[in-house]
Amino acid sequence: MTRLERLINLVAALLETDRPIPRAELQQRVPGYEGSAPSVRRAFERDKDALRNMGVPITVEPLDPAVPEMGEGYRIRREQYELADPGLETDELAALHLAASAVRLEGAGGQEALWKLGGAPGGEGPDGPLAALPGGEHLPTLFAAMSERRTVSFTYRGVERSVDPFWLTFANGRWYLGGNDHLRGEERRFRLDRIETPPAVGEPGAFDRPALGRRASPQPWRLGDEEEVEGLLLVDAHQADWAVAQVGEASVRESRPDGAVVLALPVSNREAFRSFALGFLDHAEILGPPALRRDVLDWLEAVPG
Repeated sequence: MTRLERLINLVAALLETDRPIPRAELQQRVPGYEGSAPSVRRAFERDKDALRNMGVPITVEPLDPAVPEMGEGYRIRREQYELADPGLETDELAALHLAASAVRLEGAGGQEALWKLGGAPGGEGPDGPLAALPGGEHLPTLFAAMSERRTVSFTYRGVERSVDPFWLTFANGRWYLGGNDHLRGEERRFRLDRIETPPAVGEPGAFDRPALGRRASPQPWRLGDEEEVEGLLLVDAHQADWAVAQVGEASVRESRPDGAVVLALPVSNREAFRSFALGFLDHAEILGPPALRRDVLDWLEAVPG
């Protein structure tokens, strides 16, 4: 796990809580804090300082104001972290969503990335080379179709697809399109670099898109185009509440008497699912299907040392 992933997980844990969390509990909740107690403490202090330098308002509060000797914990109050609603329309939120994804790309500034998407005044781009993005040649067409609510058609893995585009996102070095797939009759995801023909667009206003400001981000293990399987993950009582908070109550297949839960997750990106499962260390076990469990065991056996 990279430090960036650990920082993101730390922010998520501190945002989701409704109470201060002591450092020892954060070590259990946040994947990536491993090793001796002194090394974990040093890593946490470095991460805390880095986030504060970026403007993230981490506060230190007593665990129980009535019992000071219980010590202190950490949290991020949403009212201090989140911006007030600027009153943007749905299409403006879509543009902001894509711009936010673009400016996080390594090797290209936000302005350059937006120029690449056709946003330069008069159609002229900046001087010098731009970053090459996987599937980037389709971005201008798909972004315009998403903003104008136009259905797009393209060939994907040899099959003609017709899709109402809901979102575009950049993850793990790839661009993904998500939307209502007319062929499957449900929301699906497509890797842009695997779209085989230039997308053709239909008439504007062809569908109603869910408001981006009120939609949850796609779960990483669903950001893939592998054959989808249902992964069953057993999480023990120690981590059960945190796990359910991440995936939602609808994913709970079974609640056991000892407090453990079995989560049923649709998996089309096995690498992302493996990372999620291994983040629980010995607090979780993949129950099935057998091929998914074997995939993780093979990966662990191949790890050196």
